[in-house]
Amino acid sequence: MERIIKEKISADHLLYVSLKYTKTCDVIINLLLRWKIMIEMGMDKLVEKAKKEKKWKPVSDAPRAKLVQLANIYRGEPVISETLSTYEMFRDIEKLEKIRESEFRKGVNLKVTFKGQQVNVNLDKLKEYSQLLEKFISYLK
Repeated sequence: MERIIKEKISADHLLYVSLKYTKTCDVIINLLLRWKIMIEMGMDKLVEKAKKEKKWKPVSDAPRAKLVQLANIYRGEPVISETLSTYEMFRDIEKLEKIRESEFRKGVNLKVTFKGQQVNVNLDKLKEYSQLLEKFISYLK
């Protein structure tokens, strides 16, 4: 849990300090990658919990297999479901098609094409993700 909180502190610094001063899409991408790592650590915690409750069926160590099984186990938890679906985009962010807009300006925006849809990752969207991940961490505690 301590490592997850350290990742969150690093991500918060990227969001509230680095992005405030640089306003570049590279900082946004690094923030999303940091959140991806944090969610993966949280997923490991959820796997441990599921094993203790004897809900976990052995699967390969591949992140995709874990993701599918965790999505099934925690289907009733809206915070977990939403976080896991958001994680899918974060996981693929480096491979996805991206368009950078208004870099170095107040309205910095990263347009990402994910599952055929255009997602605008701007400051408002990042704050939404931040709140979701805050709830996710609270659930993990």
